[in-house]
Amino acid sequence: MANDLTNAHNSSQYGSNPVKKGEVRINEMGSEVVEGYTCKPKDFDPNRPIMHYKTLLLLCDDERCAKAGKIDKATHLREMLKEMGLNKGKNRIKISRTGCYGACRFRQVCQITENTQANGNAKNNALWLKHTHTFSDEQWRELFTMLSQDKVLLDELSSEFFIPMKVYE
Repeated sequence: MANDLTNAHNSSQYGSNPVKKGEVRINEMGSEVVEGYTCKPKDFDPNRPIMHYKTLLLLCDDERCAKAGKIDKATHLREMLKEMGLNKGKNRIKISRTGCYGACRFRQVCQITENTQANGNAKNNALWLKHTHTFSDEQWRELFTMLSQDKVLLDELSSEFFIPMKVYE
């Protein structure tokens, strides 16, 4: 069992600097963060709703894909979203790491999920991007801008960016 200063769930520490002893940090939801963690709230409220997102990007961070990127891509992209002001508000884009999708030949893959219960664009829902480890920062910024402006990615990007899906009838 981990003590209070050890993060037992590794994904909470990826790339970010955990709160140090004596430091006070407020997370995106406005809660004070537990020492040793990057975003875990001190005051747990099981009934508090999750923070709204318009678009969720599920980025493969398993063994092969993580090695393809050579950097902590999720943390880097989150910082980029903060710089662009897309980490909060009605057009918030959330980045989450996933395990293997079984699509290693397309590494590093990213699935786009739109929050269609709120203001997500259904035409961008369930799109898969391939070889995202080769995307430049400028390409990521352009993608984030298109998503925040509800542009239809299939109309805006070349088909070379997308993984084709086999659909069963």
